[in-house]
Amino acid sequence: MADSKQINPIPEINPPDIQRLSENFTKIAEQSQKLVEAYMESQSKGDLFQVPDPGLVGKSFVRMTQKLMEDPRKLVEAQTAFWQNYLELVQTASQRMMGQAVEPVVEPDRADKRFKDDEWAENAVFDYIKQSYLLAARSIQDMVRDVEGLDAKTAERVDFYTRQFVDAMAPTNFILTNPKVLKTTLESGGENLVKGLSNMLEDLKTGKGRLRIRMTDLEAFTPGENVAATPGKVVFQNELMQLIQYNPSTEKVFKRPLLIVPPWINKFYILDLRPKNSFIKWAVDQGFTVFVMSWVNPDSDLAHKDFEDYLEDGTLAALDAIEQATGVKEVNAVSYCLGGTLLLVTLAYMAANKDNRIKSATCFTTMVDFAEPGELSVFIDEEQLDLIEKHMEEKGYLEGTHMAGVFNMLRANDLIWSFAINNYLMGKDPFPFDLLYWNSDSTRMPKTMHSFYLRNMYQHNRLREPGAINLLGTPIDLSKIKAPVYFLSTREDHIAPWKSTYAGTQLPSGPVKFVLGGSGHIAGVINPAGSPKYGYRINDALPADPDQWLAGATEYEGSWWPHWLEWVKPKAGAKVDARQPGDGALKVLEDAPGSFVKVRI
Repeated sequence: MADSKQINPIPEINPPDIQRLSENFTKIAEQSQKLVEAYMESQSKGDLFQVPDPGLVGKSFVRMTQKLMEDPRKLVEAQTAFWQNYLELVQTASQRMMGQAVEPVVEPDRADKRFKDDEWAENAVFDYIKQSYLLAARSIQDMVRDVEGLDAKTAERVDFYTRQFVDAMAPTNFILTNPKVLKTTLESGGENLVKGLSNMLEDLKTGKGRLRIRMTDLEAFTPGENVAATPGKVVFQNELMQLIQYNPSTEKVFKRPLLIVPPWINKFYILDLRPKNSFIKWAVDQGFTVFVMSWVNPDSDLAHKDFEDYLEDGTLAALDAIEQATGVKEVNAVSYCLGGTLLLVTLAYMAANKDNRIKSATCFTTMVDFAEPGELSVFIDEEQLDLIEKHMEEKGYLEGTHMAGVFNMLRANDLIWSFAINNYLMGKDPFPFDLLYWNSDSTRMPKTMHSFYLRNMYQHNRLREPGAINLLGTPIDLSKIKAPVYFLSTREDHIAPWKSTYAGTQLPSGPVKFVLGGSGHIAGVINPAGSPKYGYRINDALPADPDQWLAGATEYEGSWWPHWLEWVKPKAGAKVDARQPGDGALKVLEDAPGSFVKVRI
């Protein structure tokens, strides 16, 4: 029950300096003109490639409207329910203004961080604005979800972009309806908005007309210094990757090296941010000879590289190089996201060719069955793939910024609007944060490989079908994989939903372990040993239904890292003297993290 003594109908704000406010808003007008000029210049150059096509999104909403009007009764019912709730809100807001204690008509989800500021609850005006928005948002989303007769793809697209619209219209995103921004604007004489527009102008310049919202201070980190700083050497490279061997930190190491296969859609140092949360450093400290593949950031010269090249010059080349570097043929392999898809393809290829050098595979947040890819499916259909391929044909690659934008849309409030408020409305510089620096350090994708991946995996889901994909003259059949596989997925993953990744456990024929961590695609994986965060779940049974697996799972506190260590150690071989990079047949090319990872777009 709300306490009437804590009600603040009118926010306490110091009177603004009118002269300073006027001067600052003049500056705002000048900055705004520059923004418009920059945008129009980029439009004239045709640089604003967009996926999905706005026209395609518009067509989806036209279809939705047509279906909605076929049964106007539902529309009337939705509007009636909304107005009943709204009238109740008006009544309770009036009572609160008069000092009465009332229960809210609607409340934000507990995970919604937008309304955490005390003013949203304690101030009657802003509480009314908040609840009005929440009622309207709920009504709009419920209405579009209840439309009958839409095909599944259109319904999914309408639901996704309705949520994007609703999130964009939140009162937190506007000056006059965000109490914190309003107070700052009046107290600073609008200086926050002047600084915010300068930030926006800089972001438009960086994005060449496309607004690239900075999430962190991009000058605060340097690979090899304060991120990706675990000591090691590059011992091999080809057109597609550099292979890094890390310096040992123990006198004895496991005989079998550990090969890490990261995704090429991002850079490898998500696994090597800082010493305290570096999976790579931790693995070295456990006594592994660790190798990691650092993928190239491709340009138009590599447009012809396809999935076969990433297999041949990626994982297979790395295995050959490790044998030359250590004299040991057999390895254990760890992979992340798309790197896990490649690793399991590699295992299937090797199984068909009687090659058993990989003794175990660990796959972080990896999909191999794409039947239910989550909200990413909104961006996968024939029209949108044609648009992507047409764009890639011009440049020979897909810019990493486009993929980063898609991923950010999956969590727009956290990864778009919170930074827009901080940078543009509050006029603050983004906080230096290594994880967000890595997130902004995206990579390109060669057109041939990326088209193959999108069409064969996401669009047609051919990888799960034995022999439906043929690579290097070999039909790929995941059921031939007999090596033990450890799947690590995370409960709140928006990029690789855990139930989709769980489907992959049904495909290999060898021993499979599935572990479900907490949090999301990054934080649930980068959860260091000794950390009390998140926890993880285990169930030795692997029923086809993921909900059945979850119902029978046991939850444990802390990091899953030690559990994985106990799983992989029996497969790692006896201890031998530590190996230094350059001791074997491969000589040192340069210091880690190498030159490939330092190429920024």
